[in-house]
Amino acid sequence: MALDPSQIPVQAMPFERPLTNFASRLKDGQGKVVAIGSSTTAGEGGIAPYPQRLLADLRIKFPNVAIDVINRGVGGEDAPLELKRFDYDVFDLNPDLVIWQVGTNSVWQSDGPSFADTTKAIRKGVDRLLGAKRIDVILMDLQYVPAVLTPAKRKKANAMVEAISQIAHKKRVNVFRRFELMKRWHEVARISFDRMVDPGDDTRLHASDWTTDKMTWQLTDAIFAAVNKAPHGA
Repeated sequence: MALDPSQIPVQAMPFERPLTNFASRLKDGQGKVVAIGSSTTAGEGGIAPYPQRLLADLRIKFPNVAIDVINRGVGGEDAPLELKRFDYDVFDLNPDLVIWQVGTNSVWQSDGPSFADTTKAIRKGVDRLLGAKRIDVILMDLQYVPAVLTPAKRKKANAMVEAISQIAHKKRVNVFRRFELMKRWHEVARISFDRMVDPGDDTRLHASDWTTDKMTWQLTDAIFAAVNKAPHGA
């Protein structure tokens, strides 16, 4: 019997580095995550956003820990504006782990921040997070969707994904490689864009409920593995 391509398991790439600070806090029975970003984080079109799902998924993985996931997404923003919110939307909340979803609007918006301004802000933001000495950092790169795969935008999208990867490597933080994951869903597992993209979104930019659910579980699994690789693994 021929294998249905949609049943081929496509997994996110594991994190390269342990989540040492987050693991230590979980060992103490608690942990706080701040998710900062744009519409993927804030939520769009009535679809439950990934931070809300992440909270439920992490509580399943760590049932005896008081975990909180705080959503600090603002639709339409990218790194330069998000960086301006760090004091009150990140540091004032005292997180152990920050997930920064970034880069898409710089590619998609014709009047969005420039590539140079976006990557400069990402570098500065990661430096600020690491400077706190108590925060683990995950960068979440772009979604692989038709809105950023047009002939006019595809090259910039690929360049942004690569820039985020290079920044993460240099700063020694993790990347949740959403772009590559969704690309392999589409090209290897043959999941259609009609399934991956919110059917109510005429821009073909925002993820569907199916994508958001599967992506969040993959993120949860990557966090769980990185916690258990840490010296203070849960």
